[in-house]
Amino acid sequence: MSDGARARLAEAQGRVVACLVAGADPPVGFDAGRLRVQASALLAKRRGVVARLRPDAARAAGPALAAEFAAYAAARAVPPTGYRADADDFAAWLRARGLMPAARPRGWARLLFVFRRDRR
Repeated sequence: MSDGARARLAEAQGRVVACLVAGADPPVGFDAGRLRVQASALLAKRRGVVARLRPDAARAAGPALAAEFAAYAAARAVPPTGYRADADDFAAWLRARGLMPAARPRGWARLLFVFRRDRR
């Protein structure tokens, strides 16, 4: 494959990915309806994984989880790298919108927080 063909293929693949994860227009020659269905399925999969990693965020979003996650995802041109980062970013996004309480310390930091609080 020539360098020019590789560059064209990479560009076309980039347009497909942008359509699937960032809501870009479908590339010429692709079925827009099928791409919308696939994009919706990918968003649902991503939302499910994020909800399993951060059940506190899923609880905070409540029955509006699907709508809240769709709004969160639409606000980003590219998803974060990795599900853990995506889950943490979603929780921070909910927190910034006042839909989730402030984060509590975890692990050793939580033990120190409780110890100091009890000593007062």
